[in-house]
Amino acid sequence: LVSLLLIGIAAWGIGFGLISSFRVVGVAIAVGIFLFFIALVGLIGAVKHHQVLLFFYMIILLLVFIVQFSVSCACLALNKEQQSQLLEVGWNNTNSARADIERNLNCCGFRFFDPNETCPSDCFRSRQCQPCAPIIEEYSGMVLRFVGGIGLFFSFTEILGVWLTYRYRNQKDPRANPSAFL
Repeated sequence: LVSLLLIGIAAWGIGFGLISSFRVVGVAIAVGIFLFFIALVGLIGAVKHHQVLLFFYMIILLLVFIVQFSVSCACLALNKEQQSQLLEVGWNNTNSARADIERNLNCCGFRFFDPNETCPSDCFRSRQCQPCAPIIEEYSGMVLRFVGGIGLFFSFTEILGVWLTYRYRNQKDPRANPSAFL
């Protein structure tokens, strides 16, 4: 479900022109496909009661849990100053995302508006643009809390999946021949 949601959100971002960076969309789609295949491995392992597939599913799901839990905690732990520093580093290191942000939020520049620089937003024609930092910081705080909360929720469902896989993996296969163990 999460994998299909991730792929759908990436496609939605491209379709509405919110994201033009191929790297961002490519990473989102690649992670979605990876999670889909991991879920498929778990499903096949459970249906076939295949011990090796269930073991690999359990280990990979545990690694995904660790990464997702860490990222979710980091999202929730960032204070305003750290968010601002992180946003400024991101602003200075990407040009395509900067243009997307300026166009979608109708702002120019990060901390101050410089009329000598070019800007793809509509407000640039009238030279009455606001800087983007306050607008981005307002959105980023809300988005980080949302992403952190959703990430924590799904990370705990993943650890539940690891525990259930461990329990199911150690059960005897009901379809197995009982005399085969003698």
